Amino acid sequence: MRLVGDPSSPRLVTIKTRQDLTDLVVRWARRRVRELEKEDLCGFIFKSRSPSSGMVRVKVYTEGGMPVKKGVGLFAQAFMAHFPLVPVEEDGRLHDPRLWENFIERIFTLKRWGETKAGRKSIGRLVAFHTTHKLLVLAHSTRHYREMGRLVADAKGKEIGEVYARYETLLMDALRLQATVKKHTNVLQHMMGYFKKQLTQDEKQELLEVIGDYHQGLLPLVVPLTLLKHYVRKYEQPYLREQVYLSPHPVELKLRNHV
Repeated sequence: MRLVGDPSSPRLVTIKTRQDLTDLVVRWARRRVRELEKEDLCGFIFKSRSPSSGMVRVKVYTEGGMPVKKGVGLFAQAFMAHFPLVPVEEDGRLHDPRLWENFIERIFTLKRWGETKAGRKSIGRLVAFHTTHKLLVLAHSTRHYREMGRLVADAKGKEIGEVYARYETLLMDALRLQATVKKHTNVLQHMMGYFKKQLTQDEKQELLEVIGDYHQGLLPLVVPLTLLKHYVRKYEQPYLREQVYLSPHPVELKLRNHV
């Protein structure tokens, strides 16, 4: 028998079994996540394989004493249940450039959405946010893109708080899905359509070749995007100029430079 201080209470508690210890940690985790509510979190990184903070494949022991990697850390579990829309990742997984890019993209998007929510809720503010994030969402999920569009279009006459809450859920659910080369190619071709009357034949051919090379894995995403940004400025395309997709995070992070 051990006596330990309960993190959620100043009194001493008796630990007799593994379940007693689990219950103690769970109480602490629930208290801690409530404390984190005031931090205005936009993302959280967990320690991989940690019995308290691991998101996936945490070692759990069966009744026979055999370890199996199928658990979730107690704090990580409490956090994700309490903050279901906050982007989370494990430190080890962030070595993957695509997972790292996706995580950072979700963080900055949630930050922008938080700034929108902080003002007076209105259909106009929702439309403005959605309009600038359309292509970003499309790069992750065509289904969410369509559903979010219907939600915004039908928002008039509905309770604005409920519309905002539903939109936030769809937004973060969409961005959890990986933006693949195929999805990005679709968005790039979609953007190219806005210049069908302005591009010269040579410019059109160059853009098609660059998008094709990206699709085949010969160029990073930053190359066709840079060319498209050039045409946005050259031909003063107002809709594309406001699209967050072109710059969803600081360029210094170089997140779109990998092939």
